Amino acid sequence: MSLSAVPLSILDRANAREGSSAADALNAVIERARRAEKIGYRRFWVAEHHAVPGIAGSTPTLLMAAIAARTNRIRVGSGGVMLPNHQPIVVAEQAATLQALYPGRIDLGLGRSVAFTEAIRTALRQGWDAADRFEEDLGELLAYLSGTAPIKSRPADGGVTPPFVLAMGKGVEYAARLGLAVVVGGPAFTGRRSGQAQETLQRYRDEFQPSQWWREPYVIASANVAVAETADGARDLLLPEAWSNTAARTIGDFTPLESVATIRERKKTPRQRTMVEEQLAAGIHGTEDQVGERLIQLLTRTGADELLVTTNTFDTDALWESDRRLAALFSE
Repeated sequence: MSLSAVPLSILDRANAREGSSAADALNAVIERARRAEKIGYRRFWVAEHHAVPGIAGSTPTLLMAAIAARTNRIRVGSGGVMLPNHQPIVVAEQAATLQALYPGRIDLGLGRSVAFTEAIRTALRQGWDAADRFEEDLGELLAYLSGTAPIKSRPADGGVTPPFVLAMGKGVEYAARLGLAVVVGGPAFTGRRSGQAQETLQRYRDEFQPSQWWREPYVIASANVAVAETADGARDLLLPEAWSNTAARTIGDFTPLESVATIRERKKTPRQRTMVEEQLAAGIHGTEDQVGERLIQLLTRTGADELLVTTNTFDTDALWESDRRLAALFSE
């Protein structure tokens, strides 16, 4: 297959960086979106995380507005809005407002995750069981978006906002029944349970019911991807986030991204070293030839219609260079 036939997009979680302010982190996201637009990326999405020290992005729709205002063509979306945290009508109104301001450019990615800690769930007025009503909330949201709800959300003339479901398992089943696109994690298709993941996607395609948003199944595969002049350089790009994820699981604190030099100087337990290596192995990194080969394998295995790159790192210049190299790979 040819990578040039596959649209390429970015999800940026708005990670904080050691020694920089939250404003620096948010402005770096906007600048990355501007650069991504210039080199041909289709979408630029942002995420929702609450009270996480290492992430500056807590309100995706606000950040979407800032990005859309500073760009001209690239589609801007959420990856995603966590629906259990919000009333469906509020999400519909936010999406409709963005669509009215930036017609034809807004995507709405939706997730069913609840906050990791009890304190944050309490602050959001949600419990663990909030995810159980995802299908019901999703149906209500779609009714507002389509104008079929008992009341009409405003503004009502913003145009169509395509919904995406970020999930495997039950989320994929909901997407098939409701005729929505899905975003799936690429690593799920490379591990021991890759066969199960492929079966889940096949059921999605087999059971898909066309809707006003999507006439056919649409699958986006997400992955951490880093491209550099050398394989070691690309690996270093993924190291800061790999360490932050490891620290979150072993220390209990998702820290701002640190430099590669700082991470290498840290004393790590054997378990932490193993977890960092597992994180790196789950990503796709290397030179253009190495990354191109692995991406073709991933896209072939998933049958994905689009690739969503979820990479972030401490060095923003190196990150933007990786984005440029990857875009060039997809334009050949």
